[in-house]
Amino acid sequence: MNASALLWAGQVLNQALSKIISQLDLEQIELNLFRGQSENLGTPRVFGGQVIGQALIAALRTVPDRHCHSLHGYFLRPGNPNAPILYEVDRIRDGKSFTTRRVVALQSGEAIFNLSCSFQVLEEGLSHARSMPDVPHPDELPDERELMQARLASIPEAMREMMQRERPIELKRVEPIDYANPKKMPPKQHTWFRARYPLGDDPALHQCLLAYASDMGILSTCALPHGRSFLTGLMTASLDHAMWFHRPFSFDEWILFEQDSPTSGGARGFNRGTMYTEKGVLIASVAQEGLIRDVAANGAFDWSKQVEQRVSTH
Repeated sequence: MNASALLWAGQVLNQALSKIISQLDLEQIELNLFRGQSENLGTPRVFGGQVIGQALIAALRTVPDRHCHSLHGYFLRPGNPNAPILYEVDRIRDGKSFTTRRVVALQSGEAIFNLSCSFQVLEEGLSHARSMPDVPHPDELPDERELMQARLASIPEAMREMMQRERPIELKRVEPIDYANPKKMPPKQHTWFRARYPLGDDPALHQCLLAYASDMGILSTCALPHGRSFLTGLMTASLDHAMWFHRPFSFDEWILFEQDSPTSGGARGFNRGTMYTEKGVLIASVAQEGLIRDVAANGAFDWSKQVEQRVSTH
């Protein structure tokens, strides 16, 4: 992805989506060293999806004419949203069909995220895919922003400004979740999402934004059967994240994110996801393990104090 494509996209997007695009347009400092900026969303650490997307962009800047087919990352430390992030790329292998890169994200001289990703020359091969589940169409569902406005009074005051911010990605849940008053539900959820405005034709931009969105809410799946959330006494944080890109797609068209959680234990929850186009084409798969530490088990939970405590390491 080059800067001109990103700047073109920024001209047709709303302000919030333009900010994400500009974050993905990393500054190159040296041959294998890039610098990215963050937006402070009102939380004490950088959103994990942003770090994934920026690390993938850094790798893509060193891999011409090949598409990412898989990535695997570990979140090592919480990132500071008020400081730049350096991305150091290790060009591990350039093969005839496959290319491998390792990216380390750094702040204050310490690694906060480590990514391994693989790229492949496009080629034909045997193909099959699981069918998309039968769920309501996004036109039949309310926007997540509308639901959030209706529940604003039940959200802690320290969270309200963040919850009311402009949303660059349109999101509609098949199974609504009230994080302030969660009910016990099966560990499954289905979410439709897409960019709110057209993005252009650069496939790398679409891949990086899908990677960004793949960290939006997947961790909450493992908390559903327990009737708990980050607003009711759970310290939550992504620990690792894996993603596989199966087929071409457009992120400015509706994508269904089917998610489930087979198990949780040891203060960790395991979550899986499968992504489909509106026409039912399976385009990507995701797996993530996250921290779900019960910090309210030994007393009353004060969310505003917990915000400050979450800047500590996992």
